[in-house]
Amino acid sequence: MPVLETNGIKMFYEERGNLTAEPLLLIMGITAPGSVWEPHLAEFEKHFRCIVGDNRGVGQTDKPAGAYSTDEMADDYAGLLDDLGIKKAKVIGCSMGSTIAQKLAIRHPEKVDSMVLMCPWARCDNTAKGIFQHIMACKAHLNSEEFTRYIQLLIYSKASWDDEKVVADLAEGRKSAHLDPNPQPLHGLVGQAHACINHNALADLHKITQKTLVIGGKEDIFTPVWMAEEVTNAISNAELFLYENAGHIFHFENLEDFNKRVSDWLLNN
Repeated sequence: MPVLETNGIKMFYEERGNLTAEPLLLIMGITAPGSVWEPHLAEFEKHFRCIVGDNRGVGQTDKPAGAYSTDEMADDYAGLLDDLGIKKAKVIGCSMGSTIAQKLAIRHPEKVDSMVLMCPWARCDNTAKGIFQHIMACKAHLNSEEFTRYIQLLIYSKASWDDEKVVADLAEGRKSAHLDPNPQPLHGLVGQAHACINHNALADLHKITQKTLVIGGKEDIFTPVWMAEEVTNAISNAELFLYENAGHIFHFENLEDFNKRVSDWLLNN
């Protein structure tokens, strides 16, 4: 994976698909490196020039100490696009990635063609702040297996936990968590969590004029439905789609439908 210097950090990224096709920037969520996009790239790279980065604080990108901000992380990606010679891209942001995408569209509107905001929020209420604070505490005090269990409990729906095959897969994921070749250090997660807690774009979302698909799961306990509805209502050109019986990781719980639905939407917007 190549690296570029942007906004004071070295950012690792990968390009997939047809390099002459329309660019698609994919921004992942808290704790997750860009490689988590892999099951979606299998579809997206058929249609787009996919640019996937590791966010500041995770993977093979620099992990400076201190609190990050979604403004700062949006500027990271603006610099990445500039360095790649990409003037405008379609953007998909997942969870924390959706907050970065919002700020990219607000701070660098000329760089964003259309957007898909997955399980987004415009601001944190006290519950959301408490969850992010608890994530930091869990990272500080739990081993990798138990920290992974907590994240799984946050992001998977009851329907998934009731499926014995999914439960077995989740158990395997916990057992192999310690094998991550680039584990996120505590200070990297803390930096990202502060960006999540302090993100508040509600007053500026009306500035976003690009077509936007807001998409999520109705059973998401991490970023509940009211958050997706608030984002949708604040962006004039936004539409909302929510999966039944799906949680924060609705895009894996409905993998084939999600991949096709989002690809088709982006191809038409």
